[in-house]
Amino acid sequence: MKASRTVAAFDSATGMLRALSRFLTGRDVPAIGSLPAALEPPLSGLLGSLNHLPTAVQERVYAVSGWAEAVPMRRAGEVSSPALAEWITGHYPRRRYPVVFVGSANGALIHLAAALDAAWLPQTLLVPVRRHHVAPDDARGDLAAARDAGRALLAANPDLVLHHMHDPNQDRLMIAGMTYFRVKWHRLPEAYRRFIGERLAPGGLLVAVDCTLGWPTTTVDDRYVFQFGALGDATPEEYHRGGPRVADLLARYDAPARRWDPPAPDGDSPEAEWGTQRALLDDLSAHARRNRLRLDVLRFDTPERLSPAVADLYRATYAERGVPTGRLLVDSFLLLDPWQTLRTGSVPYWSVFGTEASRAGLEHYLDTTDPYDEIRVLLFNHGTDSIGLAGSEDWRRTAARARKIGILTGVDAAAYPRDFASLIRSHQALSRIRSRSPLPLPLAVDTAVEALSGRDGITWTHVG
Repeated sequence: MKASRTVAAFDSATGMLRALSRFLTGRDVPAIGSLPAALEPPLSGLLGSLNHLPTAVQERVYAVSGWAEAVPMRRAGEVSSPALAEWITGHYPRRRYPVVFVGSANGALIHLAAALDAAWLPQTLLVPVRRHHVAPDDARGDLAAARDAGRALLAANPDLVLHHMHDPNQDRLMIAGMTYFRVKWHRLPEAYRRFIGERLAPGGLLVAVDCTLGWPTTTVDDRYVFQFGALGDATPEEYHRGGPRVADLLARYDAPARRWDPPAPDGDSPEAEWGTQRALLDDLSAHARRNRLRLDVLRFDTPERLSPAVADLYRATYAERGVPTGRLLVDSFLLLDPWQTLRTGSVPYWSVFGTEASRAGLEHYLDTTDPYDEIRVLLFNHGTDSIGLAGSEDWRRTAARARKIGILTGVDAAAYPRDFASLIRSHQALSRIRSRSPLPLPLAVDTAVEALSGRDGITWTHVG
């Protein structure tokens, strides 16, 4: 099975890999990197027409689009770790890089890598697997239906750990017809070793990216855990014990119960999408020692922790280079474009999702920095009114803190969070922003280390 048909195009790691690798070839990211820019106008019109359909129809179209990407359950054992790793490294232009990051997915990290002319090799990928006749709120049913497929995948790939994730809050549309298998390497795949050996510049820096975020999980087998819920605005306690917000969500979707009944957790694991499997860090450290490579560890406790630090780094760099510093671009999940960000002289601030927690993080950043003249906010549309989702008007109020221009960019506020055309329109809107200056030369890595070291919740340390 081709690796490109195995991995979800709608996932964070895939979107970020495409965004960074395209930047490193001097390109932007039309249609989240999955289609040519020439197809954007007709596709935008087609998807925009969905905004006039009933909500149930919109949700069904969104779910079917994801289902079409999923791997048939009977073929889960054909997923190939070596092929996945080769597919990842094949995205990058064949040249040397001063820095290679390995580890957790993170939008702010992608902007940091772009500024450093660096590559990034993700630890985690999403392999969606088709399945039928399991309600989104039935976590036990999902585990029972997909357990054998998970075991087949692991039997074929001894270097992977499986985080079987089920989130009926934020992913309820997609999981109506698929299971989320998030796979993590617990040792460096051969393609990564070869990439580091051939593409890391002499004297270059290898950086392990360690997000320490954890989540309650249930052990299924060796190298196999089940995670109910995921990072967002709902807490692990709400997922496992219920509460008013859970009851309200289930009532709105006419679910038969007012709380979920997932398998009982028996420990904590790295969060399925964002957390780092520490065994990979150990293997990376051993590889660096054997090959006499310089290895640093960039460690942070939550994904958005890097966002204000990277924003401050960009703003300071612009100031030093004589570029105006008053333009802020707020990314959302996989809606990010390093090339357009630097072309327009924008300061990037990455939000994990469109939740109140993410909006509060942005508000706190704006409280602690000099005012911006322009604030543009991208919003990823995931198709459901999930717990803690901030409305488009809430995000518009935050954007309005700009002194001149404060807008939602590329999104139909009235249709949010079901404006699926925003996946196309966001790039079109960014393309219309006037340039500020030519793309800058790469930033020195020591400047980045100094800027991020010692920030709250972040450490950047030299380990070998």
